[in-house]
Amino acid sequence: MKNLSKYFINGLIVIVPMAITYFVVVEILDITEKLLGRHLPVKFPGLGLIAVLAIILTIGWLSSHWVMRRLIELGEQALFKIPFLKFIYNSVKQLSTAVFESQNMFKQAVLVPFPHPGAKALGFVMTALSPPLARHTDEESVCVFIPMSLNMTAGFNIIVPKRDIIPIDVTSESALQYILTAGTVMPRGSEATKP
Repeated sequence: MKNLSKYFINGLIVIVPMAITYFVVVEILDITEKLLGRHLPVKFPGLGLIAVLAIILTIGWLSSHWVMRRLIELGEQALFKIPFLKFIYNSVKQLSTAVFESQNMFKQAVLVPFPHPGAKALGFVMTALSPPLARHTDEESVCVFIPMSLNMTAGFNIIVPKRDIIPIDVTSESALQYILTAGTVMPRGSEATKP
């Protein structure tokens, strides 16, 4: 009986992430195909995927031209006049810009003293300190993001002296898994992924 419950839990661990990913992707494509089906006389499998990719590419192409950039700026200025929406939009935009444009985000996992000197927390080295921040530190420091367990959208940005940072040899994927699972899945060394 003990083995059966272990196998059941292992099965859930494998199936649940795959199922959620599958259903999210299928729902997005299904909604797109239904919306297009109302307005287009042609309907075929994969239309939703083609439409989503085409929309993303078209918006990306248009946003690289000054006319569209100006229209986006005007829309953002109007949005920024509404305090609550301004906060949400600005936060999401900055996060998405950082994620999609930064090749190094969540790449370098480290241990830092947090929340007090005797404890250690797993975090990620972020961008270099800007001059206004660096001016107020006594020694060379870096910004470290410590995500909250089970919720990667929240966490703490702390400025830590470089001497207090302990680089760890783990893959960024396994460090993220460790945080997302609240420490249930321990990080693997980067050499563990090498053939």
